[in-house]
Amino acid sequence: MRVLFLMAGMLLYLVSDAQDLNGIWRGSLTQEPGGCFPVYKLEIQLISSGTNVEGYAFDYYDKTRFVKHHFKGTYNATDKKLILKEDQLLEVQIPYDCVVCTKTYELVYTKEQTRDALSGSWTGVEAESKRPCPAGKITLFKEFQPDFPTSLTDSSQLVNQQSLLKVKQRTTELVQTLVLDSPTIKIDLYDNAEIDNDTVTIFLNDRLLLYQQRLTNQALSVTVKAVAGEVYELIMYADNLGSIPPNTALMTVSSGRDKYEVRLSASDKKNAAVRFRVRERARN
Repeated sequence: MRVLFLMAGMLLYLVSDAQDLNGIWRGSLTQEPGGCFPVYKLEIQLISSGTNVEGYAFDYYDKTRFVKHHFKGTYNATDKKLILKEDQLLEVQIPYDCVVCTKTYELVYTKEQTRDALSGSWTGVEAESKRPCPAGKITLFKEFQPDFPTSLTDSSQLVNQQSLLKVKQRTTELVQTLVLDSPTIKIDLYDNAEIDNDTVTIFLNDRLLLYQQRLTNQALSVTVKAVAGEVYELIMYADNLGSIPPNTALMTVSSGRDKYEVRLSASDKKNAAVRFRVRERARN
């Protein structure tokens, strides 16, 4: 019996110690003398699946001076070590006398007071010459909102992101079908009960609308333009279950004279879906 209790305790520890790396991480990236700026901001938008991770990195001085890379990497849950390697240069907005560094990150997950943190070092080479860049340190904290619009809407990455999020591995329950008055549709999402740190990812016809956004009493709002007569399906994917499972949301849909309230519930086994179409007579 003591062995059983010990094994149960170890299992509980392992479950409670498991870390969710998915989401937005933001902080600072320093560079040794010889770089363009001594300190940059860094934001990474990350999706993990087991030991594999990928996403987008923005190192920037401000929102008008930045470099955007795609990266892939691995996570070792035992030592909480994350290794990321930038493999695609996607966008460059920097002064003419600066150079782009393609970087490798070596980061370790910790919990600093109540905040999740990633910290460590980076090395890199100049994107064109392949000469070594002055290296530096990285400190990141998990955030709810990105400084840059989430790049996970890129169509070339969508199928892979859905696979990493395990969207297709869950059943999808159709909650309601709506017929709407206007092609201009406003969708608002709120936490449906006690605010307990539920986060959701929202797809519309396989297009990513919202990525890992926290539900609160303040609306998460999106406005879409629909084509009259076409059928649309909105899917809510639960990134977590909050502290009070399952993940529940109140969705309001406003379209011309129509306004609907729909209650959605998702779990680690089930997505929630709403279908809608705009009446053929509707005009922009």
